[in-house]
Amino acid sequence: MAALQQRTLDALNKAHADLVAQWFKDLENTGATRNLKDDEVRKQCGEFLGLVTQGSQNGDSKNLASSNWEPARQFLEKLSHSRAMAGQDSQQTAAFIFSLKGPLFGLLQRKFEASPATLADQLWEISELLDGLGMHTIRTFQKSREAVIKRQQEELLELSTPVVKLWEGVLALPMIGTLDSQRTQVVMESLLQRIVDTGSEIAIIDITGVPTVDTLVAQHLLKTVTAIRLMGADCIISGVRPQIAQTIVHLGLDLQGVVTKANLADALALALRRLGVTVGKAV
Repeated sequence: MAALQQRTLDALNKAHADLVAQWFKDLENTGATRNLKDDEVRKQCGEFLGLVTQGSQNGDSKNLASSNWEPARQFLEKLSHSRAMAGQDSQQTAAFIFSLKGPLFGLLQRKFEASPATLADQLWEISELLDGLGMHTIRTFQKSREAVIKRQQEELLELSTPVVKLWEGVLALPMIGTLDSQRTQVVMESLLQRIVDTGSEIAIIDITGVPTVDTLVAQHLLKTVTAIRLMGADCIISGVRPQIAQTIVHLGLDLQGVVTKANLADALALALRRLGVTVGKAV
């Protein structure tokens, strides 16, 4: 397969401004500029078109992994990350590359109008080149989007496992939703760190908001209780509703040695008694 001809590269350089204008117009028509600043998109169009021409100067328009295409790859990686952060989807991001085909094809048709064979060859080269760059953009976008989703999940996990100081020496961790291995790890780390920071003697894990307790959930709770005890603190599990108690019995789960209470108030009262604190009504 022949590479992009010098005549093609010269035509790209000469028609740079017109190509950028037509490209931006096509992007607008497809909705690929939604939620983006027009001036920024125009600048990106001009910069990327220049990088495409620059990368093709050595006649190697197929090997996008070569060092000659490093600036273009870095540009697309940065672009993909910014589009992912802006909330755009992969289709909008890929359209940035593929929308360039229309203006380039029109330019080549005018340039090689008298030479159909050369026209077909150069159209194929341009198409292959932009397809490769588009695929690189999509792969990079997916990685960036996955990183954003993972970070958001971690933040939600941290927000959904708040450690509350109920009394001097007493911490509480209200659990809401389903427990899994990842969330249990976050729970352990948050709670153990707070025990160290506050020097608390008792930790209450409230499972009122946990919809069901099965063997796996019970194992996660036992691991957390064991870790708390290894830190030199006691643990009380509150929020054990009748349905959960029956489930635990039916499953034959062994919670021996784990203190449980029906609600958080009872657990706090027990914790205060262990600390030798008496709370009474004001007269």
